[in-house]
Amino acid sequence: MPFDPNLHHRRTIRLKEYDYSQNGLYYVTICTKDRECLFGEIVDGRMNTNVYGEILESVWNGLPSHYPNVVLHEHIVMPDHFHAIIQIDNECVGVSNVGAGFKPAPTNGQPPTKHGLSEIVRALKTFSSRKINELRQTQGASVWQRNYYEHIIRDGEDYTMIANYIMENPLRWEENNKI
Repeated sequence: MPFDPNLHHRRTIRLKEYDYSQNGLYYVTICTKDRECLFGEIVDGRMNTNVYGEILESVWNGLPSHYPNVVLHEHIVMPDHFHAIIQIDNECVGVSNVGAGFKPAPTNGQPPTKHGLSEIVRALKTFSSRKINELRQTQGASVWQRNYYEHIIRDGEDYTMIANYIMENPLRWEENNKI
């Protein structure tokens, strides 16, 4: 079927005119393509990651070295998806990794680049896909669904509810995936 913009359009869940590169806490869920159980399995309410799940975990943990405005919070690798809370903190852009706390002088009078949520999620998906496909010898194959779910965390109560949901997700797996 040829592309028809009246039929083939994605509805955005993003807030209009909201700057997703500003300081804040964001909850994201990213699903594998076709909900393939790629990252491991749930056994007795615990997620046991396989080598692909370990790759995802490693890429997640490496994000702050690529994006100094990112602070990682709760997350969970599930068999066919990934939940995480990402904090964007532009006050830490350019802070030395050795803890000196000095920001470098802007280049040519320009402030350091502020990376937004979509860039951070894109990097997580791209880096993990590349490494997983290299191991599977399936270069270029899709690992992830095209979109992702996002939610701006508005207050401490919202944060606590989402953090608990993330950490308890493996316990609900068998209940939610009964055949």
